[in-house]
Amino acid sequence: MNPGNPDQPVMPPQDMPISYADIEIENNAQRLPLLLCLDISSSMAGKPIRLLNEALIAWGREIREDLALSYSVEIALVTFGGTGIGVWQGPHLLDPRATVSPFVPAHQFQPPQLAASGVTLLTEAVETAIRLVAGRKTQLRGLGLQYYRPQICLVTDGLPTDSQGHPTDAWRQLVPMLAAEQQAKRFRFYAFGIGGISQRGQQVLKELAPKYHATLQGFPFRDLLQTMSASASAEQKGAEEETFEQLFNRFKTQRSAWNS
Repeated sequence: MNPGNPDQPVMPPQDMPISYADIEIENNAQRLPLLLCLDISSSMAGKPIRLLNEALIAWGREIREDLALSYSVEIALVTFGGTGIGVWQGPHLLDPRATVSPFVPAHQFQPPQLAASGVTLLTEAVETAIRLVAGRKTQLRGLGLQYYRPQICLVTDGLPTDSQGHPTDAWRQLVPMLAAEQQAKRFRFYAFGIGGISQRGQQVLKELAPKYHATLQGFPFRDLLQTMSASASAEQKGAEEETFEQLFNRFKTQRSAWNS
């Protein structure tokens, strides 16, 4: 834990649900916040969103069964598409005005049933993810609990758009912010392009996550989520940066071999 972290609280711990507060009291394990930032825009309709929902169910079951992760990893979801930005506490979509934490202990995680529609508000979604992770870290410090370096995983199949569906370069404001946050080791940021993401879309992800970006053929959500579990496990073990690079590159190499 970095006691000097300047992150500001966005969700006061006293507003957490009673059931969640009880878990905080009973479980003093060092925490690892893991936030999935998922594209559910209209281009994900049909098979992609079905595969994503199936993968979330399977991954939720697997991480609950992993004793090393189930009581330390905390999971939250941010989606972009539909009517805008969605913040999920397990299967429940939170009211935008809510001040409860969206992070759920992995052993209690149940995914939502996602539907695809709307535009690709990637910039706003990543900004929301960063804010939620900062807020959760502030809460954990307030509770006297330590945490591992959080993970944010962005998954998209398209280009960032504005609220009208027009391509936008607003995402560029994220680049220096993400670079500074990762230089300070406030979280680890992964970016995955899936399906038929364009070369321009791939370039966006490369600029957002220079070290940890990948373009995946098809929609291998199950493998992607398992990689996030492996990264969380490495974080728990205090692995050096080289280990994360090797893990990520091995995943990209395997996907390339499977697709050839």
